[in-house]
Amino acid sequence: MSALLRSAGRVLGPLVLALPAVLVACDSAQPPPPPPADPGPVEVEGTRDELAALAAAAQDRHLVAQYVFSRGGQPDRTIVFTSANDGSWRVDVPGGALGGTADVSLAATSDGLFQCALPSTGHPEPARCVRLGERDDAIPRRLDPRVQHPLTDWLDVLTDRRAPLAVAQAATPKGLTGACYSVDSTSASLNAPLDVGIYCYDPDGTPTGVRTEAGTLRLAAPPGAAPATVQLAGPVVDAEPLDTAAPPTPDPSLSPNAGTS
Repeated sequence: MSALLRSAGRVLGPLVLALPAVLVACDSAQPPPPPPADPGPVEVEGTRDELAALAAAAQDRHLVAQYVFSRGGQPDRTIVFTSANDGSWRVDVPGGALGGTADVSLAATSDGLFQCALPSTGHPEPARCVRLGERDDAIPRRLDPRVQHPLTDWLDVLTDRRAPLAVAQAATPKGLTGACYSVDSTSASLNAPLDVGIYCYDPDGTPTGVRTEAGTLRLAAPPGAAPATVQLAGPVVDAEPLDTAAPPTPDPSLSPNAGTS
């Protein structure tokens, strides 16, 4: 019997020694464990929700605020924004028409959407207003100074979860304050629902700044209390509104005195 066991030991010995190496080889051949699930989409959705909540608070925020609009190569302009308690709004835009030589005020009230020409260098006449349409109508592009959108209708886009937007947290640009978000359009259309850029808000929903290719809009001072409703800058008249573009330069050859002695 002992001879038999010694013979079996001689056969099994090499197998026993080889077994750990085989197990190690099998272990190393196993695929690595899958990486942890990427929390990116959840974080992106959370950031989008944060911005939507702040934009919704901005829609309910009634105030009078001054903003400084800066654009490369141009002097800074002070924009006055009024969001009244009845939901009407008004934005006064220095240099908002006639190539920057005329001041205008845009207003949306229960009576409609208005452009008011303010007395200025390029338009010295008394203030008067022209009705552009219903209060929720889009401002025609040729009349649109665009600086009012982050404070008015683009808030609707930021709260609309169906809007084709990509939102991420962003560092606060120099000169701005509040929580800031980078907003991009995911639409292939040339008509993006808003200008891509960085949008910043205080926790109470006050828009504190926007930076886009068009320029930078920043809150200049703490906002004041809102009025019950906005007042138009002048009487409503039947006239043509002021274009944003500068009027064409008159041709001297067409002057009545041209060629006379």
